[in-house]
Amino acid sequence: MTTSVHDFDMQLSNGQTQTLSDYRGKVLLIVNTASQCGFTPQYAGLQHLYQQLGPEGFEILAFPCNQFGQQEPGSNTDIQQFCDLKFNVSFPLFAKVEVNGQHAAPLYQYLKDQAPGILGSKSIKWNFTKFLVDKQGKVVKRYASTTKPDAMRADIQALLSK
Repeated sequence: MTTSVHDFDMQLSNGQTQTLSDYRGKVLLIVNTASQCGFTPQYAGLQHLYQQLGPEGFEILAFPCNQFGQQEPGSNTDIQQFCDLKFNVSFPLFAKVEVNGQHAAPLYQYLKDQAPGILGSKSIKWNFTKFLVDKQGKVVKRYASTTKPDAMRADIQALLSK
């Protein structure tokens, strides 16, 4: 039985397996991303948050997804290069996943169960939907694509101080 985000293993963009239990004791922001989306500039805000709060125990886990408008068509290598060159991203970038439907990654099924969207909707509406996870791996909050990274700062800092 899954009891936290720490129960999952996910593949990084370089093909290595990352055990999410390695993030135990850290506050996580899990984001489904895309390189060709109107919200793609949020990478810059995410990187800024990561640089500022990372030393306090904050991690961002980015999961590229091509399910919304085919806005993430590249390979894992292409996506990593794009993020490195355009936004100098230093937080972990994972392999492309599906977040909705029968092939949704088990992690995303869990996230959606723990933090449904508006009116209890489980499906993710678009790229850059964000899930805030506490140090014990419990999903605390879900944010819409339109929520800018800096708007989550107070919530993240509150969890870091616990």
